[in-house]
Amino acid sequence: MHLENYITIIGEWFISSGLQIIIVVILTMLGLKVVRMISGKLFYAFGKQKEDIEFRKRADTLKSVVQYLLTITILVTAVIIILGELGVEIGPILAAAGVVGLAIGFGAQNLVQDVISGFFILLEDQIRVGDVVQIAGVDGLVEKINLRMVILRDLAGNVHYVRNGKIDIVTNMTKEYSRYVFDIGVAYREDVDEVIEVIKQVDESLRDDPVFGKHIIAPMEILGLDQFADSAIIIKTRTTTKPIKQWDVAREFNRRLKKAFEEHDIEIPFPHVTLYMGQGKQHEAAPLNVNLNAKQ
Repeated sequence: MHLENYITIIGEWFISSGLQIIIVVILTMLGLKVVRMISGKLFYAFGKQKEDIEFRKRADTLKSVVQYLLTITILVTAVIIILGELGVEIGPILAAAGVVGLAIGFGAQNLVQDVISGFFILLEDQIRVGDVVQIAGVDGLVEKINLRMVILRDLAGNVHYVRNGKIDIVTNMTKEYSRYVFDIGVAYREDVDEVIEVIKQVDESLRDDPVFGKHIIAPMEILGLDQFADSAIIIKTRTTTKPIKQWDVAREFNRRLKKAFEEHDIEIPFPHVTLYMGQGKQHEAAPLNVNLNAKQ
């Protein structure tokens, strides 16, 4: 008789609460499966928009983050419902969880800010591994990026760890293509049209080069005579290259342009000093004594 009472109680509990718990477990498993399926297809389509390995890696990172957040939400909801069906008072648990969550939130504001900023940086594809960027007052090559920080290595080899929460302005110098702006100074006596023609010839020879030509996307743009400086006239030009190749192309262009200017006797100005001794009231020149000491 005692055993029959236990069986009756268990049966009643199973009909009233146990069945609902089973339904919750089944719905939870289905929900987790749906989350994985939908997020997988969504971010797979998102990653296929560009034929880029790093872009796909970023899409995979976002997918894992979204799946993690949705999975935690579904599991926590399921646990709360199951505890309620088991007769556990969930009110105090929720209150305690709220207090603990509030305390953690105050103590981890920077971490939350970093994660949120990192999420949008990845989502908007602002920075990619291999880009040269300037962020938070430092610049360098992006070696690693995650939800918390961006790791840069500058030209001197120094590694900078920049928290995503500190990033407010991103200057990406190698996104899709790169450009280099030249301010070419020549003496005032030079013919501007002749100088421009020499620049075009150097650019053409550089584009025909088997090593550097493959990095150049378009012919150099001659923007024209830009300014009259103190000792030179400045001709502004710019070249468009593949990402991160602008500095290599610019150095080689400068080397060839220097040689071309020498061949065409085009003067590259340098600082000059002019001595003016002044004049008297009668327009007489002031004396200038020069002593030459010849070495034996």
